[in-house]
Amino acid sequence: MNLKSQFASITMSQDLFHSNLPLELESGEILPEYEISYTSYGELNADKSNVVWVIHALTGDSNVSEWWSGLIGEDKFFDPSRHFIICANLLGSCYGSTNPLSINPKTGQKYFYDFPELTTRDLAKSLDNLRNHLGIHQIHTLIGGSLGGQISLEWAYILGEKLSNVVVLASTAKSSPWVIGLNESQRMAIESDQTWGEKSENAGIKGLEAARSIAMLSYRHPEDFQKKQSDLDEKLDGFRASSYIRYQGHKITKRFNALSYWILSKTMDSHDVGRGRGGAGKAIGQIEARVLAIGVDKDLLFLSSESKYIAQHAKRGTFREINSTAGHDAFLIEFEQLAYILQSFYLENN
Repeated sequence: MNLKSQFASITMSQDLFHSNLPLELESGEILPEYEISYTSYGELNADKSNVVWVIHALTGDSNVSEWWSGLIGEDKFFDPSRHFIICANLLGSCYGSTNPLSINPKTGQKYFYDFPELTTRDLAKSLDNLRNHLGIHQIHTLIGGSLGGQISLEWAYILGEKLSNVVVLASTAKSSPWVIGLNESQRMAIESDQTWGEKSENAGIKGLEAARSIAMLSYRHPEDFQKKQSDLDEKLDGFRASSYIRYQGHKITKRFNALSYWILSKTMDSHDVGRGRGGAGKAIGQIEARVLAIGVDKDLLFLSSESKYIAQHAKRGTFREINSTAGHDAFLIEFEQLAYILQSFYLENN
């Protein structure tokens, strides 16, 4: 499939990579075949040195010009007139790539709860297979935030000298007990839905609403809620914060499903770049690319100190910090700070 349109005056292409080769997973399970949906903007230059590969977060998709419009687009930091920008929808996600609602070729039925567990290393491996399929031999910049940052770090280890720069935003070298606990709470909310376990696309949908409300509390900072969700009048009920949380829970059900949410939250839990490699610090030290780790000072999910750890253990590591009451979500919002940090990083390393 090759659907081409115009992103303003820049070519945008949405494509589907189908692999008939099985993907062997860390768990020992196998995806007998799989598909990855991906979007690209711009064109490769003559020496194919202008590739910027973006990895989305847990509920993101491959349309990076929409959810990262302040960073990617015409006259933005990553401009398709200069860069060949690509973003692939992760396996397990419900935006075109193989996921729990896809057909299992072994049974001819949808996977549902039989879909295998995926690790960040599995997803990095699948992206590398896509890279080989596209004939991309060198990536200038690999960039991702949150779950996307975890996968970026894993893939940077695999890529070796095929990668020049990796930018890891609001992420970590290994998921902490805090992150795993928050994710487990969200899965418990999904489990409490009486429809969970049914072989239905809408199974666990009310539980997903509750799960997302828990997630939103970890994505933002108390100061952000104080500033944006405070009630000016005295009341006993009907608080703005309550409405906001319920709205966010309801909104996710319009574009995502509980099965994909379950799988990808488990993927986040699995993340440990040092597994089988002598520990996280040693593994990061073997990454050949320049590493820019960006933390957020008020991130309650992935602490800024975890980003600093990545930079400290890299051969060529740099740590920078975004200052924002938006908390974890700042990497999707604070475009001016992010562009300034990226500009400084590239100037320092040219």
